[in-house]
Amino acid sequence: MTLLAFLLALGILITVHEWGHYRVALACGVKVLTFSIGFGQPLLRWSGGRSCAGQPTEFVIGFIPLGGYIKMLDEREAPVPTSEQHRAFNRQPVWARAAIVSAGPLANLLLAVVLYAAAFWWGQFETQATLAAPVVGSMAEAAGLRSGDKVLRAGTSPDDVQAVSSLENLRWWMLQQGTSSLYLEVEASASNTTQVLHLPELPDHNLEDTPEDTWLRRGFTGAWSRAVLVDVIAGGAAAEAGLHKGDEVLRIDGRPVPDARTLRAWVQASGREQAPVAQLWDVTRQGEGVLQVTVVPKQVSDGAQKSGRIEAKVGEPPAQIWVQLGGWEGWVQGFNKTSDVVRMTLDILGRLIMGQASLDNLSGPLSMADYAGRSASLGLGAYLSYLALVSVSLGVFNLLPLPVLDGGHLLYYLYEGLTGRAPSDQCLEVLQRVGLAGLVALMVFSLFNDVVRLGWLP
Repeated sequence: MTLLAFLLALGILITVHEWGHYRVALACGVKVLTFSIGFGQPLLRWSGGRSCAGQPTEFVIGFIPLGGYIKMLDEREAPVPTSEQHRAFNRQPVWARAAIVSAGPLANLLLAVVLYAAAFWWGQFETQATLAAPVVGSMAEAAGLRSGDKVLRAGTSPDDVQAVSSLENLRWWMLQQGTSSLYLEVEASASNTTQVLHLPELPDHNLEDTPEDTWLRRGFTGAWSRAVLVDVIAGGAAAEAGLHKGDEVLRIDGRPVPDARTLRAWVQASGREQAPVAQLWDVTRQGEGVLQVTVVPKQVSDGAQKSGRIEAKVGEPPAQIWVQLGGWEGWVQGFNKTSDVVRMTLDILGRLIMGQASLDNLSGPLSMADYAGRSASLGLGAYLSYLALVSVSLGVFNLLPLPVLDGGHLLYYLYEGLTGRAPSDQCLEVLQRVGLAGLVALMVFSLFNDVVRLGWLP
């Protein structure tokens, strides 16, 4: 499933990228000799319609599906008859060459808009924006957020708030705001009353922080779920205490347990400094009402870190809601989501270049394959969103002004447009070698990150 989803994603994204180059090349009157998806030994090859008079394009599917290319008529690569020189790529004006080169990345960005819109039209189940208890002493707790509060609207001012469709929608919106001051309209679980909470601007942050860290630094922990024992492992502390699957924990030593996250945190903390002591748990059991059970968590070690454990799976799956948009709204949100992802991608790249973010954030093909399989297992909507995210990444990455990438060629054309002459062949050769070496190093580093992230190293 994972491999198939990954290969399908690569095939779609690479085909659209090369199709962008191909169609604009034809529109500019350039002969396209080969349109290849993949490298290496051809698995399939055929001739399509004539791209120009007297010139059919050969379409190829290569053995190695990690890229693609189009080969155009070009005097720098092979002699070109005088009668066809006007169709050669190198003979085109600067604006035409720039348009052909930029068309691939732009096609990926356009595809992302379509894919996000399709994901919104198709719809998918998302987590309800009902929040677990915030971190004790955090900004969210100080603002008045409590376990079970449901976020209805959010904005950067009390007079300009927009509806929140799901927890995923809330998290994404908050990531776009960075460290800005926020306002959340929430509905309290106990009273069903609403209030507007103000979260002030975050202070200066650590240079190693990522945009995701702003969610955590404000004290948000995740979705609310009942403190129910979903499974009890035989021989564990929970089983020895007489707890059963389906028991809901109400109180521990008289302290109300608001949600599953709090229960897990308290159990873990009970064994952090010393061996856990006996605790009196009030639990409700179907058909028996409220019971009192004495529980003694076990202390376990994970390297130098110690914590308490009861050997039970705690917490029901959070409540899910179906999120689906109509035609025009889907288009608008597809465009907005693509714009947001482009901005976030550029922000992360800028932080990496400036040394303000760790290179550990880079992901490679193994992580992409893993995410492809996971998203495909969640349904078509999630898989379309995954394709859109990777399509944005591919488009932005190829527009970077680095040799061997489309953005590097655009930089050459900018130089030519400003000076009236192209960079020398010697200069281009050096830049290409440096760019290729840098790209290979980047691929090796991202692959190493994948291996570490997936736990393949001891």
